[in-house]
This record gives sequence, structure tokens and C-alpha cells, in this order.
Amino acid sequence: MLHFLAAPPPGEPVSNRIRPMLGQGKHEAGALFFKDGYRRIDYVLAFPVPRRKHPVKVEHKPEDDSSAFHPEGEDQKVRRRREFEKNLIEAGLDLERDDEGARTKKCVTALLSQLHGSQIASREPTKDHGMCFVRLHAPWKVLSQYAEILKIKMPTKKIYELKERTGIKAKAYALWRKTIKPLQPSPQAKQVDKEPYKHISYTFSRDKEHMFHIESRETFFKPSTRSLVVHEILKRTRYSQKDYAIGITNLIAQGVYTAAYPLHEGEFEGDTDIPPNPRQMLFDEWGSYSKFVKFQPLNLIRNYFGEKIGMYFAWLGLYTKLLIPSSLVGLIVFLYGVFTMDDNVPSDEVCEAYNITMCPLCDRECKYWRLSDSCKSAKFSHLFDNEVTVFFSIFMSLWATWFLENWKRKQMELNYAWDLSGFEEEEEQPRPEYEARLVKHRIEQSDKTGQGYGSASGNAEDSGMGEEVKLPKKQTLFAVGVSSVTILTMFTVTLAAVFAVIMYRLSVASALAIYPNSGQIVSGTAVTLNLIVILILDEIYGSVAAFLTNLECPRTETEYEDKLIFKLFLLKFVNSYASIFYVAFFKGRFMGRPGQYIYAAPGLRMEECGPGGCLYELCIQLSIIMAGKQLIQNNVMEIGMPKLKKFLRECTCFGLCKERAERAEDKAGPRDTRWEEDLVLEPFSGLSPEYLEMIIQFGFVTIFVASFPLAPLLALVNNVLEIRLDARKFVQELRRPMAERAKDIGIWYNILKGITKISVIVNAFVIAITSNFIPRTVYQYMYSPDGSLHGFIDWSLSTFNVSDFEPGSEPRDNRSLGEVVQFCRYRDFRDAPWEAEPYKYNLAYWHIFAARLGFVICFQNFIIFLRDFIGYIIPDVPKELDEQIKKENKIMMDALIHEENVRQGEVEMDPEKEPL
Repeated sequence: MLHFLAAPPPGEPVSNRIRPMLGQGKHEAGALFFKDGYRRIDYVLAFPVPRRKHPVKVEHKPEDDSSAFHPEGEDQKVRRRREFEKNLIEAGLDLERDDEGARTKKCVTALLSQLHGSQIASREPTKDHGMCFVRLHAPWKVLSQYAEILKIKMPTKKIYELKERTGIKAKAYALWRKTIKPLQPSPQAKQVDKEPYKHISYTFSRDKEHMFHIESRETFFKPSTRSLVVHEILKRTRYSQKDYAIGITNLIAQGVYTAAYPLHEGEFEGDTDIPPNPRQMLFDEWGSYSKFVKFQPLNLIRNYFGEKIGMYFAWLGLYTKLLIPSSLVGLIVFLYGVFTMDDNVPSDEVCEAYNITMCPLCDRECKYWRLSDSCKSAKFSHLFDNEVTVFFSIFMSLWATWFLENWKRKQMELNYAWDLSGFEEEEEQPRPEYEARLVKHRIEQSDKTGQGYGSASGNAEDSGMGEEVKLPKKQTLFAVGVSSVTILTMFTVTLAAVFAVIMYRLSVASALAIYPNSGQIVSGTAVTLNLIVILILDEIYGSVAAFLTNLECPRTETEYEDKLIFKLFLLKFVNSYASIFYVAFFKGRFMGRPGQYIYAAPGLRMEECGPGGCLYELCIQLSIIMAGKQLIQNNVMEIGMPKLKKFLRECTCFGLCKERAERAEDKAGPRDTRWEEDLVLEPFSGLSPEYLEMIIQFGFVTIFVASFPLAPLLALVNNVLEIRLDARKFVQELRRPMAERAKDIGIWYNILKGITKISVIVNAFVIAITSNFIPRTVYQYMYSPDGSLHGFIDWSLSTFNVSDFEPGSEPRDNRSLGEVVQFCRYRDFRDAPWEAEPYKYNLAYWHIFAARLGFVICFQNFIIFLRDFIGYIIPDVPKELDEQIKKENKIMMDALIHEENVRQGEVEMDPEKEPL
């Protein structure tokens, strides 16, 4: 192996910059350290080396600007790679690169040639075929410099004594800690100091280095912080003199490098007799299914993966924890329905209605049926449509607000504990795709004006005009217009899919009408088909959203992520809830009445709700879609896809698979290195898929919870499993992500607030329109002779004269029930056929309509008032934390003032020490 040292002082010979690293050092070489065993590997760059028959002559010559982002030959990639690595050395990083013993001299010759800019013919200093790895190490000088630039807070020597609780509060807190102690991770995994004090953190400064708690320079910065610093250097390092030829992201996009990643800290499974590494602790304490009841080791997650990923799992953990009370209340609501099922008057009346003949559910083939035939579905619907449904809807609306307020407090606590207070994201570099399109636009403009690209007049940015060149608004507006039209088209596709399932249900129900219990078969197959369509469209919409976002070409990664998230949420939200909204608010509302049905197609009239009512069907629809998406999409796909991609990557990894197989057969030979094992893992693709599936689930839990009280319990069970699946995926199946800093969950919080507001409106309409709560209440307090629900079923049914059927729509057999049917009943509030104006809406209909409207208005305003009240009484920052932050700031400020006074005093007393 070779070691590329940082740039030496001016005047030092270039050959001193390169020296082989020989011998074994303090750590095992080939694991997480350079060959000397002392310098830690902070980042790895990988690139494939194709098989060559002859040496390739590589000349150091200027590149044509017009090919900045065009497909390149291998020689151009070699030049850019060498230029990039030379600039990394000059930036202060240490580099170590693969070699094969005899190639050492050629490697030195190649590097000398690129440093001197000479035209020396050389071979790429790597293997003839396979993968080449470049390992990077950031020395203390670089780490301290960028820690100051990035404003990273580090612990100082100043100690702040934590305030101890006293009195009843202390006893209650001690009892609570003792109660939840079995749920806590092991002390080693928690990584929390037991001392009653903490080191105050402050933004790192090289001038005040003596003020920081530095026990060892090698361990002062965490591995995640070290990788963050190296990543910042990789983002800012040039690889050519062309415009925008900056950053590792561009090089990966151009195929110069295959991957860039920090290393995992050893194996996730190891010997239990030695102290476990952080990866093993995460796998044992976080990814173990046997510890599903324990809290997550958030500090260990943050230290290993960074604050952004730690923030996601903290949010997921809080969401899962707060699902426990909502699950218990939902279970109580369900059990209340179970225990009161036999005492429910309306369902008892349905079961005893042997003499009530109902109108056919379809034309010609369907027969008259007894209302008592729907006894089971009436009993089942009472489980979810009972007296406490309204209470549960109010509770869940307030629960959603309570969850968001608790998250804001948790977020502030994490910002304090993770030293993120005052952190602000700096201005981002443009994305490679944006730069490519910008270069292309500028080339086209220079061709039109007849001026060469890069000239003083053709390159405003380089000529010192100071304004950043951006894509023309015409291109941006065109892309936004295409995206808007495409999204609307996708909405139409979703509605078409819902309509197709409706047509399937109507046609199959008509065909199977002569068979008993065909309704359950049709409903079950239709919901299953709908679930399959949703899963397929979800995958399609993910690709469509990515394509449209790439078409818009946002300037920065943050803009790209926000636009992609917004499109994904819109498309998948509509796809997941379209069929549920149809059942809740449209099914059975626009079907007409017997004798004047509305038809979706010739012979297929608009469907009406089944014998159990629309809320019964809504419950079935919601439960199957929610359970199916969580089981298939969230869990099976999360387990299977990374493993499948890892297998395919091992077999297509530019010869690496063959090399590893040969080494596996040779037991005495060298083992796979850490960087080779990590390369075949699945690259981390961001947290958007993880957030999105939880946001969709949050919608199921809050938006239609009035129809399915068990939704929180189902979500709780899924999330307990989801956390462990995600943990194993991050630890075992994914490359270690670059540790990113983040002080919140970003745009997802606004989406959660939007869903919370939508849930209030939807639940109000579900209770008012879909359930029988309002009709039952109106009957009980306005029409019932004794204030009970006796007689409600007969009152809620209208009468139809079968002689008024339209020709061709009446049942084929008028004696299907053993007698000639003259009148049949149907669910509606209309006048009888013998009234002066038959089949006209009666007075009860308008009473119910007014009650529904009044309920929606009162429900929404009541919830809004309570929600705002909860937000007011729960402060965003806990009082104790606020006081602690103020005290620490004061102590640190006093220490800085004292330090400055001492420094100025020393300067005044000894002027000879004043710096020149």
C-alpha cells in the first residue's frame, strides 16, 4: 500500500510527499486504520478499473470545457481522479491507496507526474481488473480547522453541576426511573454520563483549544464528526479548472468514482468475550427482536449515524410510545361495542325484522331479501358505530395535537443534549445535475451569440459581475407546468383505478347474484384487488415523482428533497386514500332510489352500501388496506429488497465478487477488508421512504379513526416491529450513511400538521354522514315516543311500490320469498307511495340534514378550540431545560470574558509576547 501525505511546506521536495507505509502499528491494519495502524480511515473512495491490454498514455493537458458533463473516456476519468486526489492532499487529507507490491514504483511515478504536471506515460496505479479503493484520513489540523468552519460544538473543560430534584418531585422521579429501568437499554449502549455534572459545549475554536476537554486528539472528535469533516472537503474540492468542476457528487455522477462512504465500525456480530464495537452494540441493543419492549439507544444512534438519522428514530420512538394510550382507548371503544352488542336496540331490531322485505340490490338478477338476513353485519357494525365513537374521534383529534406538541418539546431536549442549539444550515453547493444543465444552457447561449463559452462576455460569473447565473425562468416554468399536468394526470389514473374496481364489484356482484353469500366474496376480492392496485401504483408514482423532480432540476439538495417529498406525498396520499374517501362519502349517496336509479353503465346501477351500512364497509376497507400496506410494503419489502440488491451487487461489482470468492476458498489467504464488505452493501438513499410510510400510517390512524378504533393498535404493533426492522437494515444491510446534522424533521412536521387539520374535518363528516350517529340522535330526541331507540329501524326505512319499477329493472322472480311482493323497503327518508307527493324527501330528512350540518360546524370549532388550548398550555421548551440553557450560557460567557481579560492582561504585562 501507499500513503499520500498532506502537502509539505513550500520548498520541500515533492518526493517527500510520498512514502510507503511499512510495518504493523497499534491497530489491526486493513480494518479501520491505515497500514501503519495509527491513522483512522475516515472515508473511502471506490472506483472500477477495467481490464486493459496495453499501457495507456495519460497526458496532463487542459480539458475542453464543452465536455464538462458529457460521457467521458477512461483516460479523462483517470486525469480527473488524479487531479481530485492531488487537491485532497493539498487540502490536508492523508490518502492511502491500493497497490500490488511490484506496482509501488509505478504508483510513485504516476503521482510525481501528476504533481509536476509533466507528460509522463503511466499506468493507472491499481489492479488490472476489479475495484480500487482510496482511503482517507483527516489529521488533527484539518479536523480542528473544519470544526471551526462548520461551527461544531464540542465539550469544554467548564463543568456545570446538574440541578438535583428535591422534595416530592425527586421521589416521584426516582420512582418513575425505577419503574422504567427494565425498559432502558444497557448503560453501555445508552452512552450517558452518570456524573451529576456535564461539560458545557461551545463552538470549537483553535484559538481557544486549551479550553476544551481534550483527553486525546485521536478520540476528541467522534467518527461520525470525522466523516462529516471529510465529506465537507470532498464536496468542496475541485477536480478540474472548468466551471462547477467541484465535489465528489459530480465525480460519482460522471462515473469517475463508483462510491464514497464512511466505514462501519467492524462486524455487527462478534465475539462476546471482547468489548463490543458500536455496531455490535447497535445490533444487540437496537436491532434485536427480543428487546422490542426496550427504549432505543438514541445517543448511540446519534453518535454512529449522525443527528439527522437520530432525529428520525427519536420521532418514530415518541410516535410509537404515544400510540400506547390511543391504542388502549381504541381497544376500550372496541370492547365496549363487543360487550354492548347484545343490548343494542337497532341491531336487535334488524335481527328480528323477519317481516320486512328489502328492495333488490341490483336489477333483474337480484332478489328481494329479508332485513333479518343482515343481522351479522348489523351486529358487527355496532363494534365501531356506537355511542362512544364521537368521544374517540374527539380524543384522537386532541391526541394528534398532543403528539405534535410533545415532539416539539422532545426536539428541543435533543437539540440541547446533542449540542445543536444555534445550529443553522449553511448555504449549499449546487447539485451536479443543476450545474450540468446550467453549463449546457451557457454553451447554447454562447453559440447563439457567437462568443466562446468561458469568455469574459460569455461568462458573467467568471468576469467578476458577482451575480450567480441561474437557469432561465422559461425552462423552470415549463418544467413546473409539465410536473403539474403530470400530477393531475396521475390523480386521474388513481380515480380511474378506483372506478375500475367499482365496475369490477358491480359486474361480479350482478353475475353472482344468484349465489348465496356472494356479497362477501365480491367485497373481499374487490378490496384485495384494490390493495394490489395501490401497491403497484405506489411504486410507479415513486418513479414518476423522481422523474418530475429531475425534470425541474432544483438547485440544491434541500430544494430537491423538499420538491420530491411534496410530490411523493401528494401522489401516494391520493393513491392510498382515494378508495377510502369513495366508500366514506360517495358510495350509496348518488344511487337514486328504486324506480329512478342512477346507472354507471348500461345495466349496472351505481352501487349502494351493503346490508351492514357504509361504515361497516369503510371499516373493512380501511383495515385491509392499512394492514396490507404495512405488512407487504413496509415490512416484507424492507427485509427482502436490500438483501436482493446486495446479492445482485455482489455478482456485478466489477470483479469484486470473484476476488472475494477466491479469497474465501483460500482460508490461509487474506480476509475481506472492511471497505470491500461495505461496498457491496445497499447505499443509503435517504430518509424520505421511511418518513413517508409513517406519515401515511399517521393518516390512517387519525383521518378515518372514527370508523376503525383499532387503527392505533394496529399501527403500534407495526411500529414496534418497524423500529427493529429499520435498525437491522441500517446496521446490517446498508452502507454507513454520512453523518448529517439536523435540528428538526424538516418539511415532515408541516405535513403532520396538515394531516392533523384534515383529520378533524374528515372525522366530523364521517360521524355526521357515514355513521348512523346523527339519525339515531335525531330519532331519539325528536321522534321516539319514549326517548329510546325502539322503532328506529322501521323509522329509517322508506317504502316503495314494486309496480313503480322501471321496465326491465324489476326482479325476474316476484315470488322469491314465497309470496307476491307488493311493497319493499329501502334506506332513505322519503314519503310513502300513497302520499300526495310520493318519494319526496320527508321532514325527517331535513331535520337530519340540519343536524349533520350543525354537528360538523360545532365539532370542528370545538376541536380547534381545544387544540389551540393544548398548544398554549404546553410550552415548546420545558421550563427546567430553558433555565438550564440560560445558566450554561451565562457560565460560558463568564468563562470567555475571563479568558479574554487574562489574555489581554498577559499582553499588557509582557508586550514582547505580542504576536507580530
